[in-house]
Amino acid sequence: MPDISLTTLVFLCLAAAAAGWIDAVVGGGGLLLLPAMLLGLPHVQAAQILGTNKAVAIVGTSGAAITYVRKAPVQVKTAVRIGLAALAGSMGGAFFAAGISSDVLRPVIMVVLLGVAAFVMLRPAFGTATDADRRSVGRARTAVAIVLVGGGIGFYDGLFGPGTGTFLVLALTAVLHLDLVTASATAKIVNVCTNGGALAMFAYQGTVMWQLAGLMALFNLAGGMFGARMALRKGSEFVRGVLLVVVFSLVAKLAFDQWTA
Repeated sequence: MPDISLTTLVFLCLAAAAAGWIDAVVGGGGLLLLPAMLLGLPHVQAAQILGTNKAVAIVGTSGAAITYVRKAPVQVKTAVRIGLAALAGSMGGAFFAAGISSDVLRPVIMVVLLGVAAFVMLRPAFGTATDADRRSVGRARTAVAIVLVGGGIGFYDGLFGPGTGTFLVLALTAVLHLDLVTASATAKIVNVCTNGGALAMFAYQGTVMWQLAGLMALFNLAGGMFGARMALRKGSEFVRGVLLVVVFSLVAKLAFDQWTA
């Protein structure tokens, strides 16, 4: 573990807890945790930051996934299939990442996110699926979810990354007619698959600071489990509100990155 002050350590642990809460409710915890780690550990290599972030995130995501599966109507087999497709997609995205400029992608993603935010605000019923909606989902839609949601968003995760969890929630809601709580639960299982693959690669490369990751992971786990319980208790309207906050935060971050690039 790098030589860091107690103040920095407390800051990173609190950031990990907050990121776990956000990620469990609607995805996008990395929007908080990665900048916090870059700020708190300015002399640490980026590869170590990314590797340690994955080691922290997979613990909180797994805790949230377990909490959701125990209390929400999640189709675990479908979620795992989407997760495996996302894992393959992320490897493909990572392969092409070196040849793509993030300066080109940022404006496109910002436009897409603003369109998503407008859609969610103008469609109050979005994310409040009924039993009839769920029953209407057949094998064709499930196959689309596996290929497009899993493979497509997985590819984006490997290529660019920010907001992957949020995109998963939105896509699962739209394609599989899930309510936002169930979509968040399903997204957590998919995230466990993709985080596991990425962590294995980072561990193989020796870029994980395991001691720091272990400590931060405890806080991330607590935040993730608390966030999952809160989402289950408060329902889709609460998740919808947090979703909009995260979407606008992601747009602001991408705009700032584009402006300072």
